[in-house]
Amino acid sequence: VQALEASGGGLVQAGDSLTLSCAASTHIFSRYDMAWFRQAPGKERGWVAAINRSGNTRHADSVKGRFSISRDVAKNTLFLQMNSLTPEDTAVYYCAAGGNFAAPTPRAFNFWSQGTQVTVSS
Repeated sequence: VQALEASGGGLVQAGDSLTLSCAASTHIFSRYDMAWFRQAPGKERGWVAAINRSGNTRHADSVKGRFSISRDVAKNTLFLQMNSLTPEDTAVYYCAAGGNFAAPTPRAFNFWSQGTQVTVSS
């Protein structure tokens, strides 16, 4: 059983909305801060949004006001609501756990989902 399973990616048009989900094991969800990262072709994996166990959230400047990270504690599920998508948001998106909410770098996170592709056409 995978610790994290991401889903919800797809092909959308600019301006559309999309919601990503990440199902986590109870062990992972209850113990760790979690985050969304993304990686576009030819670019490094970068942080998008993070949430700690208290429910506090942070969002990267590039998505602030458009994306929103949230979680459903009862369902051990992490979400990323993405609005006003642009072609620059095209990337493979990953959810991750175990890192540092205050410094969400990829190296700090121990558990990763498989990627889910988000493609935004102009």
